[in-house]
Amino acid sequence: MVVIICGVSGVGKTLVGSLLAKELGFDFYDADDFHSQQNIDKMGVGIPLTDEDREPWLRCLRELIAGCLARDVDAVLACSALKRKYRDALRINDQVQLVFLLGDYSVIAAQWEARVGHFMKPSLLRSQFADLEEPKPDEGAIVVRAGQPVRDLLDQILAQLPRR
Repeated sequence: MVVIICGVSGVGKTLVGSLLAKELGFDFYDADDFHSQQNIDKMGVGIPLTDEDREPWLRCLRELIAGCLARDVDAVLACSALKRKYRDALRINDQVQLVFLLGDYSVIAAQWEARVGHFMKPSLLRSQFADLEEPKPDEGAIVVRAGQPVRDLLDQILAQLPRR
């Protein structure tokens, strides 16, 4: 199984994803590690990525997911996947489970203030919310509200994850 923790930048994907992976004994990957230097440079100066910028990145992530599934390696991937078409590209089969961390702009902006050392400029948070397409029921995503204690988020996710 591959669990993809989705949501806007600063919502807590990496923290929640890494802790979830540890708790489940899964491998953990952060999609930020798969961006090209060009994408990192754009975001570093406050320029939002376009769909064209994201295309090679999404292809790389899809290959990662396919490889995990082919090797029967369970993994958690922290990935924004803000638009449905991005999630559709990553959801290879029913062994890929989406988990969406949703929160109001004010909640996420407050979390941004606590972030240290991330390449993405805080000014891009508005563009993230502009691009955000919340998951529809037919996507089968587990949706949890950000801004709660991390343990509560993990417990809600674990309670809803399908068992293998």
